[in-house]
Amino acid sequence: MSTVEVKINGQTTKVSPDSTILDAAKTLGCKIPTLCHHDDLKPSGACGICVVKVKSERGISPKLVRACCTKVVEGMDYITHDTDLQETRKTILELILSNHPDDCLSCGRNQTCELQQLTADFAIRETPFHKNLKDFPQDHSTPSLVFDPNKCINCGRCAQVCQQMQNVWALEFINRGEDTIIKPAGDIMLNESPCIKCGQCSAHCPVGAIYEKDETSDFMNAIRDESKHVAVQIAPAVRVAIGEDFGYEPGEISTGKIYAALRQLGVDAVFDTNFAADLTIMEEGSELVERLTKGGELPQLTSCCPAWTDYMEKYATDMIPHFSTAKSPMMMQGAVTKTYYAEKAKVDPASVYSVAIMPCTAKKYEISRDDNMQSSGFQDVDLVLTTRELSRLIKRSGICFDCLDNETKADSPIGAYSGAGTIFGVTGGVMEAAVRTAHKLVTGEEMGNVEVKDVRGLEGVKVGEVDFNGTKVKVAIAHGMANIETVLDEIREAKAAGKEPPYHFIEVMACRGGCIAGGGQPYGTTDEVRLKRTQGIYRDDEKSVTRCSHHNPEIVQIYEEFLEKPMSHKSHDLLHTKYYERPVYHK
Repeated sequence: MSTVEVKINGQTTKVSPDSTILDAAKTLGCKIPTLCHHDDLKPSGACGICVVKVKSERGISPKLVRACCTKVVEGMDYITHDTDLQETRKTILELILSNHPDDCLSCGRNQTCELQQLTADFAIRETPFHKNLKDFPQDHSTPSLVFDPNKCINCGRCAQVCQQMQNVWALEFINRGEDTIIKPAGDIMLNESPCIKCGQCSAHCPVGAIYEKDETSDFMNAIRDESKHVAVQIAPAVRVAIGEDFGYEPGEISTGKIYAALRQLGVDAVFDTNFAADLTIMEEGSELVERLTKGGELPQLTSCCPAWTDYMEKYATDMIPHFSTAKSPMMMQGAVTKTYYAEKAKVDPASVYSVAIMPCTAKKYEISRDDNMQSSGFQDVDLVLTTRELSRLIKRSGICFDCLDNETKADSPIGAYSGAGTIFGVTGGVMEAAVRTAHKLVTGEEMGNVEVKDVRGLEGVKVGEVDFNGTKVKVAIAHGMANIETVLDEIREAKAAGKEPPYHFIEVMACRGGCIAGGGQPYGTTDEVRLKRTQGIYRDDEKSVTRCSHHNPEIVQIYEEFLEKPMSHKSHDLLHTKYYERPVYHK
């Protein structure tokens, strides 16, 4: 592989010809400040804070270049830090601050704001420029996100991720010059736009312009209400990410600590969404086997991700017959909490307050998406908090995260889970979990090696074939909404040509890497972080005594005592749903 030799502040390094100055600086541990740059996105140079000097045989060029989007040139010497550059960067920050509110104390990004951190690093105590603040109303129209355009610094990250990674186009630059702002096209409300509530805009925003709707006060009020029986579930991906907010490495498994923290907060019951992930496999896997053996629309598409479901109902309504009718694990857990658990615990289901801790902002929308989310006779899940919200709750409640016992167990009978349940949190995980059980359902035999490593990794679209003792099942996995259209078009082309479907089973997750990189996870998610969180999920699977959903004793128990069998009339009423064509733009 060819390399380019350059100098960074006089130090020599070799990098690929496609590297930027910013990339080259990182190889030497040199940190150039940035605001608009994010490893997930194409560099735009919008903020200008990363400017550097270029030194050649002719001397130092008077023109500053932007390190994030300027490729290295053989033999050049780049100066990334000197007194001039520091003053330039400080001035850029002061200009940004002249258009930015000073309400850090009440901002949703206080202490996690990249602009706030840079302002502290450059010791800016006052701004020499006249304040020219915007005066836009906050947008609270979605149940998931708050959009405050007054804090937007026009870095473009949210629009880039919405358009390039998600292919949703809910956000874009509108107007020109000083009036430029990022908003939905036509200056409409976010909930009226094509937004699918995935929250990747908030995960990539460097400031407090867009963030999850905080509902921690509702949670604490429910705990204080003696008439409520508060039952909480935690999603697979939360356990490998929440530790980052307390100084742990990404991927550190903190399952027991989360259970313990919730009990200290005062909840009445602690369950695990992984249990319902096992339940989902039993229903979704049985549905797939039924389609394969008795006829039905193929391929079957997974339905666990609410952002993907919302996308499909708006952009790919021709795929509705292909969607699995199985609800997401969160909604299944809510349904059995207010029925099976309430009956076993002798608790009035009307008093049960069901809370879900999720890595995803779209989950806040999912709980009220339609009447199917009230299959228990009540709203199945009453409240969703993101991983970030739970972190804030733990901190403000004075709980020492380090001191919590990581061996704490969830409550029964809907808290135990298999390794298959936990891998739901990563791209390919639903597929791998389904294959483990589908093999048993199709062949009557257990898989010898339950790890299906072909479906793992961060490649945008992964395809493969699983052999069930002669029965060939073709599978595909897509993550990041921009990747799914490729797979959907293959299905459409095969249909139009009257051919067999190219796949039998397709897993889709809206966020790159799956739920481990959901819109409600700790800030700073990059591919490096995704891989570490993913490794944590697989470690949790590997250490599980039970690794297949159909072996989970509490799954066996709930079917024997309550649901009868997968795809029964009772399980269909509680655990399955329907889909509808929805307008891309709401009126």
